[in-house]
Amino acid sequence: MSVELRLDQHPDVEAFFDRATHTVSYVVSDPVTSCCAVIDSVMDIDYAAGRITSHSADRVIEFIRSKGFELEWIIESHVHADHLSAAPYLKGELGGRTGISSRIMEVQDTFGKIFNEGTEFQRDGSQFDRLFEDGGSYNVGTLQGVALATPGHTPACMTHVIGNAGFTGDTLFMPDGGSARADFPGGDAGQLYDSIQIILSLPDSLRLFVCHDYGPGGRPVAWETTVGEERRENIHLAAGVTREEFIELRQRRDASLSMPRLIIPSLQVNMRAGEVPSDDGGNPVLKVPVNGL
Repeated sequence: MSVELRLDQHPDVEAFFDRATHTVSYVVSDPVTSCCAVIDSVMDIDYAAGRITSHSADRVIEFIRSKGFELEWIIESHVHADHLSAAPYLKGELGGRTGISSRIMEVQDTFGKIFNEGTEFQRDGSQFDRLFEDGGSYNVGTLQGVALATPGHTPACMTHVIGNAGFTGDTLFMPDGGSARADFPGGDAGQLYDSIQIILSLPDSLRLFVCHDYGPGGRPVAWETTVGEERRENIHLAAGVTREEFIELRQRRDASLSMPRLIIPSLQVNMRAGEVPSDDGGNPVLKVPVNGL
């Protein structure tokens, strides 16, 4: 990594939990300038009714406006398979630039074939304003952000470190939640293990914020931990678990999981930076590939 982390910087972090998808979105703000970023936003969908609404995103917008923040970045930690991104809606209401890993092109190519997208679907990441390379830096006001490539759950997963706060996406969950699945097309349990080691090599005190929590054992929903806590207590990684042991554990666990409820609409929308695809008449429409996933 060519850019040093600025752990002396202390962003304010406000979390927004979406109970329908167990997703945590974040507003990360600079106390000096009141500039902010939104990480992993949510747009609501009633899939059975084919209805998309903005309640979750409106909560974020209301908070940003109430604080007088300026939205600079709308960041996706990866192409989510369990909720729709609200990036276009946020951008239309508040401005800002969208960003995702440069490996989005691999994801677009994979799922462009699965959903039988035509040549009009660009597979070059051009739907996003910024494609982050590993170690790429950016600013949120005076805060420095660094994008770290942490593939495994998907090829385009990144952990974003902004000041002394790291946002792991689906790579790591809370210590009692373990790690993300790695069985989607393009996923790889060995890569996931390697990526987690990158996160665990960061300073113990670094705050970590996860993208999902399911309240294992019935505990209250939580989303903030530290590198040190993950290293000591993560149920998939503690006690010196080897790479081979992790791969076996992850593959066994993944084989028991059903597909996420919203994977079909989520992938189509999120690989387009949150835009809903349309038919030849310009009407929003979603496809259901049969036996494609």
